[in-house]
Amino acid sequence: MGFQLISGFPATTGDDYQLNTISVLRHASSVYPEVEVASRREDGSIFRYSYQEAYERVCKLANALERLGVKPGDRVGVMDWNTYRHFELYMAISGIGAVILQMNPRLGHEDIAYVVGHSETRFIFVTDSLLPVIEAIANKVNTVEGFIVITDKDLGAVGTTLSPLSSYEELLSVEPPDYPWRMIDEKSAYSACYTSGTTGKSKGVYYSHRSIYLHTTAVALSFSISASDVLLQMVPMFHAQGWGFWLAAPMTGAKLVFSGRYTLDTTGGLVDLIVSEKPTVTAGAPALFMPMLHYIRTMPQKPDFSGLRIASGATEPPLAMMREFWELCRAEFIHAYGATETSPVVTVNHLKPSLRGWSKEQQWENQKKQGLPVAGVEMKIVGADGKETVRDGQTVGELLIRGPWIASSYYNDPRTADCFRDGYWISGDAGTVDRHGYVKITDRVKDMIKSGGEWISSIDLENAIMAHPGVLEASVVGLPHPKWQERPVALVVPKAETKDKITKADILEFIRPGFAKWQLPDEILFVDSIPKTSVGKFSKKTMREQYADLFKSIDTGA
Repeated sequence: MGFQLISGFPATTGDDYQLNTISVLRHASSVYPEVEVASRREDGSIFRYSYQEAYERVCKLANALERLGVKPGDRVGVMDWNTYRHFELYMAISGIGAVILQMNPRLGHEDIAYVVGHSETRFIFVTDSLLPVIEAIANKVNTVEGFIVITDKDLGAVGTTLSPLSSYEELLSVEPPDYPWRMIDEKSAYSACYTSGTTGKSKGVYYSHRSIYLHTTAVALSFSISASDVLLQMVPMFHAQGWGFWLAAPMTGAKLVFSGRYTLDTTGGLVDLIVSEKPTVTAGAPALFMPMLHYIRTMPQKPDFSGLRIASGATEPPLAMMREFWELCRAEFIHAYGATETSPVVTVNHLKPSLRGWSKEQQWENQKKQGLPVAGVEMKIVGADGKETVRDGQTVGELLIRGPWIASSYYNDPRTADCFRDGYWISGDAGTVDRHGYVKITDRVKDMIKSGGEWISSIDLENAIMAHPGVLEASVVGLPHPKWQERPVALVVPKAETKDKITKADILEFIRPGFAKWQLPDEILFVDSIPKTSVGKFSKKTMREQYADLFKSIDTGA
């Protein structure tokens, strides 16, 4: 546990009343029944209904799940895009006491099969466009008893080898629009997400009803979400519950918009959705926002996103990107930080009122930090000696985090012993904290570049390079060096208009003012694309493997 628990005087409040996910939607259907939920279809059209209608369909789905034989504690897999049906499945599966397994279609087939087997999933719901993914693993999983296809087609028109097979809409069509919800022990798991780790098998994080209820409250508070807002869910709901943003909409009565299916090559559709639905809150990763920005640059008339608050996480959003979004369309970025193990929101970067006297330039620089820990989360940064570091914004240590929505173990996994200490999750992130309390992630501990006994931050180099007007994307890794242990190497994707024009010298000259000479990359490799993980982060493991021998032939003069 890591802390001492004492008992005080007994309270008289209803502490036995459990925090359950379904109570969030029941609240919305009762208090905000007319508020709209919109969901973008694959053809670009919009499906619309209300919280009241959503609730009635969730009741039907709960009845259908029980008719299938789903029991409390069972794991039920879902592979879908950001849609209203995905929303319904989250609510109904957890509402009857079962566990929704978040299934990431971007993982390899072997990894998906492992997740299904390790979680002992009994049923899988899959959207028709992702049927090939499930077909590829169907003969590798022996706990699955049936498949339910999410489709608008008649079941007979769905071409698939999956069996036994049912239709989502046909299951709902015969069920009543009410359900006798029971109280669920709030410490029971509501959902499970498996990490997309770059080493070893994925690790299972099982979130409780209590944890996600409290996390949703923290999200609503930290991003000032209210009934006056329109929330656009862009973060994939199949990983870390889409950062939990969508659940804050029914909690507060905000209009909810689902982005539907998209790829990094089709983000123009997301920009068009923002123009048409006018969201005031959304979230995503820089890997998503960079191509969106590229699309906005091509628009003859730039859209006006005034009032739109964009939470950006996963990796540090380049300052140049945040500035350009503001200058082109008045969208405000809010830097945040979290992980699968943290539900995920841990820090949010708001400017403290006491710092409003800073110059605009100082405020922009401060936005590069991950921000302040949200209420309810306890965080410390410790050095190699295990002691907390000085709050000077310079001394680097590793982040340790605990709290009511932070994992305290992995499910059925011996790696728990190496990843948790005294109730804290050991994040693997290196960072600093300044005297104002702002946390800055300097790198993943494993991605810090050690050169000649000194540390170099790959993140700082990446963001400096991406500020160059001719650069679309950049990632930096440390590669083995016969003399210096490691040296930084940058992979750079130039913009289409600067391809074959931009040079290594251009990049080095541009970033030189911000770094010591020994911190600059030894090599800058211009590439067409940079390898990414299943959740859109740069895959530095892949990069290190691809270029491992780059410095092998260097003569050190020894």
